[in-house]
Amino acid sequence: MKTIKIGIVGIGNCASSLIQGIEYYRTKNRGDAIGLMHWEIGGFRPYDIEVVAAFDIDKRKIGNDVAAAIFEPPNCTAVFCENVPATGTIVKMGKVLDGFADHMNQYDSRHSFVLSDARESTKEEVVKELKQSGAEILLNYLPVGSDQAVAFYADCAIEAGVGFINNMPVFVASNPDWARRFEAAGLPVIGDDVKSQLGATIIHRVLANLFKNRGVKLERTYQLNIGGNTDFLNMLDRSRLTSKKVSKTEAVQSQVMNRLESENIHIGPSDWVPWQKDNKVCFLRMEGRLFGDVPMNLELRLSVEDSPNSGGVVIDAIRCCKLALDRRIGGVLYSPSAYFMKHPPQQCTDDRAFQMTQEYIDGERER
Repeated sequence: MKTIKIGIVGIGNCASSLIQGIEYYRTKNRGDAIGLMHWEIGGFRPYDIEVVAAFDIDKRKIGNDVAAAIFEPPNCTAVFCENVPATGTIVKMGKVLDGFADHMNQYDSRHSFVLSDARESTKEEVVKELKQSGAEILLNYLPVGSDQAVAFYADCAIEAGVGFINNMPVFVASNPDWARRFEAAGLPVIGDDVKSQLGATIIHRVLANLFKNRGVKLERTYQLNIGGNTDFLNMLDRSRLTSKKVSKTEAVQSQVMNRLESENIHIGPSDWVPWQKDNKVCFLRMEGRLFGDVPMNLELRLSVEDSPNSGGVVIDAIRCCKLALDRRIGGVLYSPSAYFMKHPPQQCTDDRAFQMTQEYIDGERER
């Protein structure tokens, strides 16, 4: 069976969950596979994906096979597939730029990155690695706030002639300039900022849409999140959060009847609690008025392992991107982006995004 060959930038918790999942579902069949939105897309099953290139900046991962690197600190996500066989793909030193926040040096190495002193890869070397490895798609898992580093790897993807899936909130697919560049190159791009399978954003969006459909006026809302992984540690530097807050806030604002004033909506990370590791806890509150202008409020607490929560979404995004490559479609994949991502170029309800994505998979919709 032919595989989809991917490269990955950032071998952190999300990459660990994805790679574990590729192997985990190898022993499953359609009938007993839990946690997937689609068993098959374009003839590809969840395990028909092969990691052929990988880049990181942590010295504990560089030089290791990807299968070993995913279990190195500071990765702390759930291990649900211990026996990931060696891939033959060695993690290469990437480009640092703004992918490493200065404050990360202040924390214990068990929780933070240990920046390698190896020579950084040049653009030419990254492009060469992608081409020689046969990679068809590059996945971006860089930390929040890595604007320059994301631009570097997006540029590498275009030059190497590979599709791009932007799983974090630096805007590529939703940036018209980048969108035009990928379209001109005839390469598909999906983004931006992966929406978890059943996470804080998807729940908040669905509830906001429910308020609207049931005639309830949403007046105020907040979403506070705490966790103990490197994502939350990185976000202690609030200066790195601009695009993250835009991404999460717009994901909810797009679902309400009337946009809320900025003082009446707060969505974003709250704090880093190291002993929580990859467990994310969300506290969500929504205040509104219903029939007779009578007030009501809703409070919800969600606890979920953060990184596996994105794995099933990304497995579908990879296969949808491969469909575009096979169909010779370049530019933004609007339907998959709307369903899989928090900040797509075109927002719509999740029910509509699901329908559009299904039509795209079935070949009834181009992008």
